[in-house]
Amino acid sequence: MGSTYCNLLYHAVFSTKNRQRWISSELETRLFAFMGGTVREKCEGVLLAANGTEDHVHLLLGLHQTKSIANVVRDVKSNSSRWIHQTFPDYADFEWQGGYGAFTVSVSQREKVKRYLARQKTHHGDVSFETEFIILLDAHEIEYDKRYVFD
Repeated sequence: MGSTYCNLLYHAVFSTKNRQRWISSELETRLFAFMGGTVREKCEGVLLAANGTEDHVHLLLGLHQTKSIANVVRDVKSNSSRWIHQTFPDYADFEWQGGYGAFTVSVSQREKVKRYLARQKTHHGDVSFETEFIILLDAHEIEYDKRYVFD
């Protein structure tokens, strides 16, 4: 085959350090726009959808076949953290949690994931981030030790 054809979609989830409630509605819109720019300009990808709550974010990403999800999440977190510190002096203590979750998404499920992301604020009226994350790990059959998931 003479060319490479890929459609790599990922649902990435990560929280603020210790799930501190840093992401206000004022910050959120600008943060997601900044993250989208980082994905596009530094990672050769596209941010298809983003949402979350005050303590975590969900991103639906379309990535180039040469980019690893680990490097993309690292770049999004480090660049957005630096941007927050530079743009919002009152957020000097802002940090992202060290880890993240990333789940592959088939094209047939893309719109379903977008709808799930769109409902985040309503969803978290009933379900904590911790419960949601465990549900995602279980749904994707990812092994984990509950003692260490939220360190």
